[in-house]
Amino acid sequence: MGKPVMKLHLIIGVLAVSLVNAEDPYLYYTWTVTYGTRSILGFPQQVILINNQFPGPKLDVVTNNNIILNLINKLDQPFLLTWNGVKQRKNSWQDGVLGTNCPIPPNSNYTYKFQAKDQIGSYTYFPSTLMHRAAGGFGALNIYHRSVIPIPYANPDGDFTLLIGDWYKTSHKALQQTLDSGKSLPFPHGVLINGQTKTTFTGEQGKTYMFRISNVGLSTSLNFRIQGHSMKLVEVEGSHVIQNLYDSLDVHVGQSVTVLVTLNQPPKDYYIVASTRFTRTVLTATAVLHYANSQTPVSGPLPAAPAYKYHWSMQQARIYRWNLTSNAARPNPQGSFHYGKITPTKTIVLANSVSYINGKLRYAVNGVSYVNADTPLKLADYFNIPGIFSMNAVQGVPSGVAATVATSVMPTNLHDFLEVVFQNNENTMQSWHLDGYDFWVVGFGSGQWTPKKRRTYNLVDALTRHTTQVYPNSWTAILVSLDNQGMWNMRSASWERQYLGQQFYLRVWNPVRSLANEYDIPSNVLLCGKAVGRHP
Repeated sequence: MGKPVMKLHLIIGVLAVSLVNAEDPYLYYTWTVTYGTRSILGFPQQVILINNQFPGPKLDVVTNNNIILNLINKLDQPFLLTWNGVKQRKNSWQDGVLGTNCPIPPNSNYTYKFQAKDQIGSYTYFPSTLMHRAAGGFGALNIYHRSVIPIPYANPDGDFTLLIGDWYKTSHKALQQTLDSGKSLPFPHGVLINGQTKTTFTGEQGKTYMFRISNVGLSTSLNFRIQGHSMKLVEVEGSHVIQNLYDSLDVHVGQSVTVLVTLNQPPKDYYIVASTRFTRTVLTATAVLHYANSQTPVSGPLPAAPAYKYHWSMQQARIYRWNLTSNAARPNPQGSFHYGKITPTKTIVLANSVSYINGKLRYAVNGVSYVNADTPLKLADYFNIPGIFSMNAVQGVPSGVAATVATSVMPTNLHDFLEVVFQNNENTMQSWHLDGYDFWVVGFGSGQWTPKKRRTYNLVDALTRHTTQVYPNSWTAILVSLDNQGMWNMRSASWERQYLGQQFYLRVWNPVRSLANEYDIPSNVLLCGKAVGRHP
């Protein structure tokens, strides 16, 4: 590789020199978002296509690659994509949610510019606007390791991406209408694997393949398994983990796991199964693992789902452990960051709840149900536009009072180290996601969290991830190091709950404006609401 290329940038009158390393190439994409018709669950329906593909194109990039992606919106509604799990270091400008970005108007475009900085692993992207993700527009985003960084397993012989998720035959506009009218969504109609009910993955006997599995559905936890084959878990949302073998894995909404599967069985075809968990009616999707020399089609009963529910699932979650000696995207071992020895700056307890406001169904966090503003919070903050969001609506402890609506932002300081407890007093599974970060999942427990529960925390080798499940009438505790300045969405990954208010934004703030902490506003920024007419 040649010498690093010198690039000169004029930034606010100051000459700044940046080195663009030979291994940090720029990748250019043009994606056009349209409607199209596909037959799904035996039923032709309108879906959202990207470059005529459903699911959307797979983004395969390498750690530190720079992605320049021109998104052209040919839908009849404003549209955004968010990059689920990409940390957007110093760059919440590119996060693609309504608190950071103006949606792209119909027949218009926006060019995202972001870097897969210091990350490896299996991720996804999906529409953050309205109920668009119920119609498609989602896809895989795989970040491969740099050639100079070793991985804690042999290079697999092949690499398969599986997007699994619940699915509705109902159009996204009808689903949105249901929610807007104050009602909950019905039970899904089916489960898809890569947008289909019949998919085949072909491998050779004796070889080992990587399966990247992501739950891109709207609301339902899924269990994943392969007939006759065990799965070696190697990576979870950017964490290299202790490589235990599993017969089946629970994958909750918004989560990703990466496994290695060795084709060590007699040559025939085997079922791959994704089925709903914790549901009265069990919906199942199957695909086929086809041995290249197989003459025998799939047969026999499907491999059984786990017989036990929440306790079994929580026990499985507790045995996911960080591999302390392996690195992730950087040369230093994961365990060199002793997260368990840091005293948290503060503790935040977040309780989700369901309520009716003005006779309509809403979901809330600590008694506050989030409503989107017409101006992205990030732009309001940058341009000092008052009255867009409230920094005192949502408190750091459950309120115990009737729910209200607000555009709620929780203020924090850059370099705070937070303990966050997700308290779920409902009878439903929860899945919580934080943009811009990963976090250590240090504890799961049933009932009410109390400070005494800290004794049960894993302060040595808890894995980091961007989305964690919270079991019914239970709690989950995380630790997060707020080292990424910006405006970051903390939300339910269950899309109905997010849409009806179970979210807010963390404002990670430093009063000194510095390019060392945060990139400047993009020159191509879209302006909307009260930001129209402002100059970056």
